[in-house]
Amino acid sequence: MRMTDLIAKKRDGQALTTDEIRYMITDYTAGIIPDYQMSSMCMAILLRGMNDREVLDLTLAMQHSGDVLDLSPIQGIKADKHSTGGVGDKTSLVLCPMVAACGLKIAKMSGRGLGHTGGTIDKLESFPGFSTALTEEQFFENVNRHGIAIMGQTANLVPADKKLYALRDVTGTVPSIPLIVSSIMSKKLASGADVIVLDVKCGDGSFMKTAEDAEELARNLTRIGRLAGKKCAAIITDMDQPLGYAVGNALEVREAIAVLKGEEEGDLLRLCLALGSCMLTEAGYASDHDAAERMLLDAVKSGRALDKLAEMVTAQGGDASAVYRPELLPAAPVICEVPSPRAGTVSRIHAEAVGLVSMKLGGGRATKEDVIDPRVGVVLHKKLGDAVAEGESLASIHAADEKSAAEAARQLLDCYELCDGEVVRPPFIRKILRGDV
Repeated sequence: MRMTDLIAKKRDGQALTTDEIRYMITDYTAGIIPDYQMSSMCMAILLRGMNDREVLDLTLAMQHSGDVLDLSPIQGIKADKHSTGGVGDKTSLVLCPMVAACGLKIAKMSGRGLGHTGGTIDKLESFPGFSTALTEEQFFENVNRHGIAIMGQTANLVPADKKLYALRDVTGTVPSIPLIVSSIMSKKLASGADVIVLDVKCGDGSFMKTAEDAEELARNLTRIGRLAGKKCAAIITDMDQPLGYAVGNALEVREAIAVLKGEEEGDLLRLCLALGSCMLTEAGYASDHDAAERMLLDAVKSGRALDKLAEMVTAQGGDASAVYRPELLPAAPVICEVPSPRAGTVSRIHAEAVGLVSMKLGGGRATKEDVIDPRVGVVLHKKLGDAVAEGESLASIHAADEKSAAEAARQLLDCYELCDGEVVRPPFIRKILRGDV
C-alpha cells in the first residue's frame, strides 16, 4: 500500500478498507508515515467524512496501537465515564463514589487538565499524598476490594491518538467528527470498561458550541461504542456557564464533598444523578431511571457515597481526613470579592473566560510543563438568571498573592454580562441518548 493512494482515495470521497485503515495507523504510529501525509489525510477526512464502518475501524486500530487494559481480573461489571471537557467539571469526584456505593465497579482512567478545562487527577491530588500512579495490579486490587479506583493513563495507552491529536491541533482538523469520535472512544475502549457513559458538553465553555454539533457528536460516540460491543449512553449538558460554583482544584473538591454530604443541590447533583442512572440501568443494576436515581440518592443520604470517596482516597495513599473536614484542604492566602458594577440580572457568564481566569491564577496549565497550584481559583456567587445589587459580590477570587488577585478580579468582571429584567435559563440537561441511536 501507498499512503498517497489512500489520501487520493479519501480525497475523492471513497471509503477506506479495514486493512487500509489498519496499515495507515500502524505505520503512522511507528513513524513510517510522515506527519505531512497524515495531515493531508486528516484534512481529507474532515472534508469528506467517514461512514460508521470506517470510524469503527479507525477507532479499533487506534485502540490497539499500544497497551489495552484487560479488566478481566476485576470481578463483575465495570463502568467508566467520559466528559468532553468543561469549566468547573468536578463530576467524577461526585459520580464515581455515588455509583460505587451502589455496588457497580468503577475502574476509571483519567487525565490532567490543559487550558481552561480542569483534570480529575489534578483535583484529586488536592488530597495530600493521593496518587494515581498505580500499577495494573494495584488498580485491579483496589477496584476488587473497594469498588472504585481512578488512575492516570499509562504512557503507552493509544499512542496513535497522542500523535494524531497533536497533529490535528496545528493543522485545522480538530473539528472532524470521525477524528473526535475515534480519539475519545479508542481511549475508552483501551481502558476496558463494560459500560461507558459520556457527558457531552455544549456551549461557550465546551468544544462543541452548538446543540446540533453536540448531539451529532453524542450520537456518533454512542453508536461506535455499541458497535464495539459496549453498553453506552450519552447525556448532552449545558456549558454556557461553569458547572456548579467552584472553578479550581481544591475549591472544586470542597464543592464535590458538599454535594456528597447532601448539603448542596443543583446542576452538579442533577448531572451526577442522570449519569449515574445511565450507568446503573445499562449495567442492569436498576430496572429504570427512577429506581436508579433512588439508589443514588440513598447512597448520598446514608453517607455511603462520602465514605466511598474517603475509602478511595485512603486506598490510593491520600489523607482522607479532609473528606470529612474539607477545611483541611489547601487554601489560598488571599481571597478577594468581585463587586458588581451595577444592579441587574446575570444574562451571561462566559464560561471559557472564567476557566482562563482560574488557569492564569495557577489553577490550570497553559503548557503541559506548568505546575498546578491547588489552592487558587474562583468561586461564583451569582449564576445565570440571578439578581444582583450594585456592589454585591459576583464571585470570590482565591489567589496566591494580592497582585494576581487584583488582576483576576478585573478579568472576571469581563466574564459577566448583566441586563434589566428577567432571564430565562435554558435547560441544563439538553438530551439523554440511550439504546440504539
